[in-house]
Amino acid sequence: MTALAGVRRGIPDNDAVALLREMLTVPSFSFRERPLARYLAEAMTGLGIPARIDASGNVIGEVGRGAGPYVLLVGHLDTVPGTVAVRRVGDRLYGRGAADAKGPLAAMIVAAARYPDFPGRLVVAGAVEEETPGSGGAVHLRRSLARPDAVIVGEPGGWSNLVIGYKGRLDLFYRIRQPGSHPTRPTRTAVESAAEFWGQTAAEFDPGGHSHFDQPGLTLHCMSGDMEMAELAMCFRTPPGYDVPGLVDRLRARAQGADLEVVHEVGAVLADRRNPAARALSAAIRRQGGTPAVKVKTATSDMNTLAAVWRTPMVTYGPGNSHMDHTPNEHIEIRDYLSGAAVLDGALHELAETLPAAGRGETAGTTRDVTA
Repeated sequence: MTALAGVRRGIPDNDAVALLREMLTVPSFSFRERPLARYLAEAMTGLGIPARIDASGNVIGEVGRGAGPYVLLVGHLDTVPGTVAVRRVGDRLYGRGAADAKGPLAAMIVAAARYPDFPGRLVVAGAVEEETPGSGGAVHLRRSLARPDAVIVGEPGGWSNLVIGYKGRLDLFYRIRQPGSHPTRPTRTAVESAAEFWGQTAAEFDPGGHSHFDQPGLTLHCMSGDMEMAELAMCFRTPPGYDVPGLVDRLRARAQGADLEVVHEVGAVLADRRNPAARALSAAIRRQGGTPAVKVKTATSDMNTLAAVWRTPMVTYGPGNSHMDHTPNEHIEIRDYLSGAAVLDGALHELAETLPAAGRGETAGTTRDVTA
């Protein structure tokens, strides 16, 4: 696997498609993203975006000059497991990650390559571990980089849409151990206690909560046990403003002495739909002949992780149909991918002209509100 050879600055559409296809041929399941990071470090440098791999495995490229705004584009390298044969069928490009989210990341790289003289600082980051609860790559970015003046997170939403909100995530692990007893005795077994805990918890929440942004959703990931030991792993998706500490307190009381561990927690995020990043993307979508639509999602993304620390204009954008995420038929429409790259290019020009460089010099890692 080699980087694209002889690609000129300004990367034409054919080479933009070739870049994405090459990315799709490099498997990059969570915790195994290094080969793709190496490929992109070489490819991005060849496109005029000097790139490196940071301590967490993220690939970081940077262009620009002058004292203008500092803009960060963040996609993710990792995909869920599974193989989708890389192939082009008409206007569709198939492969694991075509939609989620190598397509959005490739569009960001193309846009940056088309604007090497960005009048400020333009950073493109491919983050590791987005598909895992810990979002390790995004956590490292917010610790190691200064706060940008604007952030665009790459996720599939359709080339004419932008996403301003995501639910939060709370992962919990329940464990109970108790002395064994004979099966004929009327003593409650560990697995019965776990089943009762789950039944009471599930009954508290509307089964349709995952379909509504303003309601919590609950999923049981796994359950195992016997008479002496039982375990549950569950995940809540929480809306903005939800009382997560109160929820944990109620569940601990319900557990009646069993262990209840908070494995991972990230708050919901809801950005101002009029923030500069959202406005720049909306204007660029209109210039490409589209009608911008603003959406919220009931899942979680690296936007949650970054917004927990950085109070800065932020939005999620990317070509691709999110209904293709994680499916055996994952693909992206090439027209949408190229339109997405053009929209990002236009948005960067808009931000260069309108965004003040307000955040330059702020120490990385400063704690901020959850709302972007």
